[in-house]
Amino acid sequence: MAKRDFYEVLGVSRGASPDEIKKAYRGKAKELHPDRNADNPKAEAQFKEANEAYEVLKDAEKKAAYDRYGHAAFEGGMGASAGARGGQPGQGDFASAFSDVFDDLFGDIMGGRGGGRGGQRATRGADLRYNLRVTLEEAHRGLQKTVSVPTAVQCGTCRGSGAEGGSEPQNCPTCSGMGKVRAQQGFFTVERTCPTCSGAGQIIKNPCSECGGAGRVQKERSLSVNIPAGVETGTRIRLGGEGEAGLRGGPSGDLYIFLEVEDHPLFQREGEHLFCRVPVSIAAAALGGDIEVPTIDGGRSRVKIPAGSQSGKQMRLRGKGMPMLRGGGQGDMYIELAVETPVNLTSRQKEILREFDRLSENNNPETSGFFKKVKTFWDGMKN
Repeated sequence: MAKRDFYEVLGVSRGASPDEIKKAYRGKAKELHPDRNADNPKAEAQFKEANEAYEVLKDAEKKAAYDRYGHAAFEGGMGASAGARGGQPGQGDFASAFSDVFDDLFGDIMGGRGGGRGGQRATRGADLRYNLRVTLEEAHRGLQKTVSVPTAVQCGTCRGSGAEGGSEPQNCPTCSGMGKVRAQQGFFTVERTCPTCSGAGQIIKNPCSECGGAGRVQKERSLSVNIPAGVETGTRIRLGGEGEAGLRGGPSGDLYIFLEVEDHPLFQREGEHLFCRVPVSIAAAALGGDIEVPTIDGGRSRVKIPAGSQSGKQMRLRGKGMPMLRGGGQGDMYIELAVETPVNLTSRQKEILREFDRLSENNNPETSGFFKKVKTFWDGMKN
């Protein structure tokens, strides 16, 4: 079976730059790596084919010979300079091609995070989450809040190094400070975390007695948090560097304050607006009048009820809602009327209501309109 054109194998043009060739090979190697294609018997052969193509095209002299003579440049006699340098492609050390992109691919293929060369001696601390509940009044005005956060802080005895009294960590003898070891398995190389130093690249022969070599200790810290006016449930506040201390002198993580605003017995919140449901008597709704309502800042406002108001009627108090979190003004407060039906009536009250009902035939337009529609509906069903 004739060999495929090397440019076609990698999916690049003949004028492709070395960076474009390397990028194309990286994509093919990731796509065809046997570890990702256990159920594809052709993947291994295609993977080797891509390695063979890259072994030639990454080398300027081999590439020039291939451009001039094609595959014949490596089949005895022709392209002597190329043959002298590398022999037939695919017969030499495959790792010389794959190692060019191994570090980039390793993290993706093996499931690691950023498999570059060298271990990370200092590890960044973890981010922390703290859930904080505030009242609606506190969310309205904003406040300073002190929170106690249990976390890992840098060890004061060894100053985060993990080593006892003046001694220093030493390079791991197994991985020579790389944090990883490589092993040849068949035609490809496998890289694993060093078992001696667990990827740190260093070992501590004389660990700190305070932190046991970790470079950090558990402690509860008190922090002052500024809660801006207008926060709502789900608002997140980031405190940079206030998270868990890093291992062996690494940078600290961040602390994230997640806010939850408690429900209020009088007000319901929708964004920057507040709603207050106010019960009124039938007489007050029918005759109209003034009522006094509370506001979120602890004040009072007088609201005029129009005569003949129905349940659900809303009246707006401008600027009496919640402040907008990033400036831009204040929301409004809406008063919603709930006309209340009286209960536990006396005989005299019942008598008065019956008389009132007889006299109010033309005073209930909504009721009259509804029953007219009902009559029209029934007449239509009969026809």
